[in-house]
Amino acid sequence: MRSYSPDLTPPWKKQQPAPEVPADPDLVVEEVGTGFCGAVIHCEAGTVTLEDRFGKHRVFPLAPRGFLLEGRVVTLVRPASSSPARPARTASGSLAVPGARARVARAGRIYVEGRHDAELVERVWGDDLRIEGVVVEYLEGIDDLPSIVTDFAPGPDARLGVLVDHLVPGSKESRIASEISSAHALVVGHPYIDVWEAVKPSSVGIRAWPTVPRGQDWKTGVCRALGWPDNTGAAWQRILSGVRSYRDLEPELLGRVEELIDFVTTPGG
Repeated sequence: MRSYSPDLTPPWKKQQPAPEVPADPDLVVEEVGTGFCGAVIHCEAGTVTLEDRFGKHRVFPLAPRGFLLEGRVVTLVRPASSSPARPARTASGSLAVPGARARVARAGRIYVEGRHDAELVERVWGDDLRIEGVVVEYLEGIDDLPSIVTDFAPGPDARLGVLVDHLVPGSKESRIASEISSAHALVVGHPYIDVWEAVKPSSVGIRAWPTVPRGQDWKTGVCRALGWPDNTGAAWQRILSGVRSYRDLEPELLGRVEELIDFVTTPGG
């Protein structure tokens, strides 16, 4: 007699097993059933506890295909207790240096456009910058950038890096950046209208950053489109609270900041 499997589901309809991911502390995931997004703070046999950006805790079962990690369905598993401890890392992903003191500030600097840019860089790269002795200052706009660079007088031992918002071909920002010609000054930028957009929407708890019609104040338009109060300062604090590490930022910003840090900390020729 032929034997038949009790599972009569056609092979093409069966779900493929999801990759297993250890529920290590600080891993940020989203629970599939509820949409609750948070960082792992505790894991034991059968359950995992997540903490969202507001400090709220939820306990979920370690069910197969129960979570999303960076948009992919995964199965969380309890970390192996015998695994060697992973080296502690900073928010930027660099190896942490316990007990390290801040280095005396270099003559070189990194300039960013505004206070929000500076606070975001501090949130993710602050530990690295202190060890390297790099100071970040904000300019409140780059309309006067050529004269600012001239006044700074960058040189081999005082290199200057500048991070610019909305640095895309044909923009006002690109025209201003093209006026900087010093070999000891580097101007780079990301494509976003404002640094808010460089934070991943999932980290803020939204599906996507809204499109704001031209002619409107972008930040105010974002607040209104999302149903937030017309208080851009409060909105920024809400956004910033969702940033725990480099994983919460778009690659277009990550690469540019790393490039500036390398430029400023490398001796010039």
